[in-house]
Amino acid sequence: MIPGFDLYKEQFQVMSSDVIKPGLTAIEQAMDKLTHPELDVPVVHVAGTNGKGSTIAMLESICRTHGLKTLTFTSPCIEDVHDQIKVNNEPLQPFQMNEIFTVLKKAEVSGELTDFELLTAAAFVACRLYKPDIAIIEAGLGGRFDSTNVVQPIVSIIPSIALEHTNFLGDTIEKIAWHKAGILKRGATGVIGPLQEEAMNVITEQAERVGTRLKVDGLDFDVLPGENYVQGMLEITDLHRLLKGQHQMHNMGLAITAFIEVASKIPLTLQVPLVRQGIAKATIPGRFEQISHNVFLDGAHNPASAKMLKETMKQQFQDAPIHIVMGILKDKDIDGVLAELEEVCDDFIFVEVDREQHRLMPAEELMQRSKATHKKVAENALQAVVEKRKEPGFVIMTGSLYLLAQWRHELLEAFKGQ
Repeated sequence: MIPGFDLYKEQFQVMSSDVIKPGLTAIEQAMDKLTHPELDVPVVHVAGTNGKGSTIAMLESICRTHGLKTLTFTSPCIEDVHDQIKVNNEPLQPFQMNEIFTVLKKAEVSGELTDFELLTAAAFVACRLYKPDIAIIEAGLGGRFDSTNVVQPIVSIIPSIALEHTNFLGDTIEKIAWHKAGILKRGATGVIGPLQEEAMNVITEQAERVGTRLKVDGLDFDVLPGENYVQGMLEITDLHRLLKGQHQMHNMGLAITAFIEVASKIPLTLQVPLVRQGIAKATIPGRFEQISHNVFLDGAHNPASAKMLKETMKQQFQDAPIHIVMGILKDKDIDGVLAELEEVCDDFIFVEVDREQHRLMPAEELMQRSKATHKKVAENALQAVVEKRKEPGFVIMTGSLYLLAQWRHELLEAFKGQ
């Protein structure tokens, strides 16, 4: 379910189904009816397991500091459907969604698409209506057969690859890499994060097959100690991130490299002070986001992202007590996520993710699977955070971006000014 989406579907009688159907046939037919708005603007396409959101946030910020008008399409929502499509980092307004659905209604795509396909079509219609200089599009599931993969990007970014959505993408790194590699297109530049060898082999093979030039983290560019970006003769020093965690250095390197490619193809002159400014301003809700002096949100929903959160907590909190409020979906690697977080925390409160009822993991079952000594279940995540923040240390809400979407607004209101 995409919060707020049904209001527009019902108002304009543009229907879609809530099932997942990987494949491009339906979205390609819809693009034909809409006369291909996905081809109207230059596109950066982003797929991968972790790091997509942060890389997009930094790239988008650098683009705007250079005077480019941006459109981003990301998943899932933070609060509702409006923040999945942003123009110049501002969520779409209801009147804009009305304009988009007017176009979708006229194109007669009702009943032909899934919810995510319809939202993807809405993002492409927004590209046509609001004419950004650059659109940054995040794949929803996988890449090769994801509905966003009708674009012809100038840059494709793959920050990381790990086991995820194995029921759709396969149960090995190679199989998942094959799906992600599908966003590499002829004429585009592929900007690739630090991958395992078996994933990198798949990416390289795909790039050679379709004629994509690769720029690889640690090979073609790097971020050195002291946060200095280096690519060939170009060095950008004195970079300062708001996005915390050692892993964000890699995402920063990807964002800068992608912008260099965008600037060369639009074309646009890269200005080092504006790159610094863009990095310094970039934020993303739900990525180690500080809500109050001792409350943080992080949407770690798989073992790889949980490991990154673990390392960030160790770096930022050192030896302070950590309390985790956690809810996760049943189709995730729950034991893997718990194993990572339990290395730094022995105090858990488990809650349920109400927005995704068909994927709900009961809090009681989640608690039973935890090996923590101190653990309990709570019905109200906000109340759980309020109680825990009275104790020494730090409180982290994590496990699912949908959980953060469910509670973030209330947490911000409850702890405003604290």
